[in-house]
Amino acid sequence: MVLGVIGLITSIVFVGGLLGAIGLILGIAALMRARRTGVGRGMSITGVVTSSLAIVVSILAAILLAWYANNTQKCYQPESFQQYKQCVHQQLTKD
Repeated sequence: MVLGVIGLITSIVFVGGLLGAIGLILGIAALMRARRTGVGRGMSITGVVTSSLAIVVSILAAILLAWYANNTQKCYQPESFQQYKQCVHQQLTKD
């Protein structure tokens, strides 16, 4: 569960996807153990859900970053930050 929560918090910087994958594996293992022992089922389910969400958010963040980089690649050598902002605005609002 802890890895899932930390993975969800850090998923925007892509580290969360890795932590989420590890948390998902451990959460599934804990869920199988909880079935045998009857203890810890709630925490196991929470770990699986948060880990899955961390993976999904990391994937969505990577897709968004790739889309942004693709659409603004002409703007990477600006003279100033103001020129960069103008270029990005033009690239993202053009039809």
